[in-house]
Amino acid sequence: MKMLDGKVAIVTGGGRGIGRGIALSLASNGARVVINDLGAGLAGDGVDAGPAQETQAAIRDLGGEAVINGGSVADYVAAQGMVDQAVETFGRLDIVVHAAGVLRDRMIFNMTEEEWDVVVAVHLKGLFNILRPATALMRQQQAGRIIALASGSAYGDAGQPNYSAAKAGIIGLSYSTANAMAKYGVTSNVVLPTGTTRMIDSKPESQKIFEETGKWPSEHARGTPKDPDNVAPLVSFLASDRAANINGQVFHSHGFGYTLVEPPRTLARLEADHAWTAEGLADSFDRYMATDMKPRPAMPFGRDVDTLAGNDWQAIGEGRRYWARKEEKK
Repeated sequence: MKMLDGKVAIVTGGGRGIGRGIALSLASNGARVVINDLGAGLAGDGVDAGPAQETQAAIRDLGGEAVINGGSVADYVAAQGMVDQAVETFGRLDIVVHAAGVLRDRMIFNMTEEEWDVVVAVHLKGLFNILRPATALMRQQQAGRIIALASGSAYGDAGQPNYSAAKAGIIGLSYSTANAMAKYGVTSNVVLPTGTTRMIDSKPESQKIFEETGKWPSEHARGTPKDPDNVAPLVSFLASDRAANINGQVFHSHGFGYTLVEPPRTLARLEADHAWTAEGLADSFDRYMATDMKPRPAMPFGRDVDTLAGNDWQAIGEGRRYWARKEEKK
C-alpha cells in the first residue's frame, strides 16, 4: 500500500517547475490529483494548457489519475471551483498544495501598484481563496493536509518587496490556519523551496549559460542538489497520515536535505515599574538590549548549513546524516 492511497489532492501551479514535481510525487505515492495551472508566463500573463496536459500525461504514465483545472487561484470563485471539481471528480479532498506563483521584481522605490497587486493576488490571496472552501470541507471531514510554498525571500529579499511580503503573509496565514484547524485533525505547514526553475532561467546570466552549453540552468540541474524535484518528497510526507503530528511548522528544502526553521520567539525585554521616557529607553537599549539583537537574515536564506563541518553531523545510515542546533549558553 502506498503512503497516499485513497487521498485526493489539489496542486495549484502543478503544471510546471516545483509544482509539477509535487503533483508527480503525490501521484506516485497513490494520490489522485487535480492539477491547477493557467500555464501563464512568469509575470502572470498569457494562458497555455500545455504544461498541465504534460503533467497529466506523466501522471497517467505512472498509472495514476489526474484531472486539469485551468482556473486562476487569484479568482475567489475559480478557487471554489477547484474544490468542487475535486469532490465531483474523486469524491473527496484531502490535500491542498499551494505552489502557484508569479514574479514582478522591482525595488520598493520603483514598484508600481499593479506589480504589487498581481504578485500578492496569486501568492497570498490565492492561498486564502483555496483555503476558504477547502478548510470548510476538511472541517466536516475532520481530516486534511495543507502545504503552502513560501520562500526564503519572506525574510527580506531587497529586490522583491511584493514577493517577500506575500511569502511572509503565507507563513502568517499558515500559522493561523494551523491554530484554527488543529482540533479538526487538519494540519497546515509551510515549505520554503529552493531549486533551479524557469524563474532562474529568466535571469540575464542564464541566457549566457544557454548560449555556451545549449541547455538552460534548469536542464543542468536535473538529478543534482539544485533539482526542484527535490522539494517533492517533503511535501508528499507532510501530506500523509504519518505527518499527523506536524502542524504549524516551516521547513526549508535545500539540496538533498530539509531544514526545520525555528518559529518566532522572544529574545529579550526591558521593563520598569513606571512609564519610560524615550531618552531613558534609548540609554537602556544601548546598554542592555542592543547586544541581544540578532543580525538580519542573510539572503539567500538558509544556506548557513552549508558551512557545517563534517564532525557537526550525526551519521544515521544509508548515506544520510542529521544536525540540530544546540542552544547557546550565555
